[in-house]
Amino acid sequence: MDDSQTLVYFPLGRFEERSARFDGVSQAFHWLTVLLVIGQFASALLHEQWHGAAAELLLTFHRSAGIATWILVAMRLLWRRWFAYLPPFPAAMSMARQWAAKLNEYGLYMVLLLQPLTGLATMLVFGRPFNLFLWQIPALIAQDKPLAHLLKEMHETGAWVLAALIGLHAAAALFHGLVLRDRVLQRMLPDM
Repeated sequence: MDDSQTLVYFPLGRFEERSARFDGVSQAFHWLTVLLVIGQFASALLHEQWHGAAAELLLTFHRSAGIATWILVAMRLLWRRWFAYLPPFPAAMSMARQWAAKLNEYGLYMVLLLQPLTGLATMLVFGRPFNLFLWQIPALIAQDKPLAHLLKEMHETGAWVLAALIGLHAAAALFHGLVLRDRVLQRMLPDM
């Protein structure tokens, strides 16, 4: 076994040699989340420029992708807690940088879980029916415009926070991959 290999016990009871990468399921969750978030940002930006049926279709996609993201992140956290292989940080990485990485990661999880909830709550308190996936959700509560506007502001602020956290996350990954070359970037890439 070379230095990049570790012996890992899996919950199903078998031992395998694994590289210093996240397991395939964790990688799939990561990249599916990336695709959904790109779709949500794109649909939000395009929605403001489009009108009519196209704008409504984008908004339905945005809402549905938000709920799908919430479900995916919840599944990802369950997988991470019970089954995932989490490679250790490089030995040369300082504790301060490890803590910064963890804070960014947990911040991303928190915002990815809160964003769909603030978006859904906004739609509910507008007191109008709306489309979600293939269903039309009826107006479930009476309209509360001040609360709806507050929730909408929270949702928009959350989008900026999410963008900042993603930017930090991507910049750190690129820094590790292109400058430090410590293989941290490769941990979330498929083994080829």
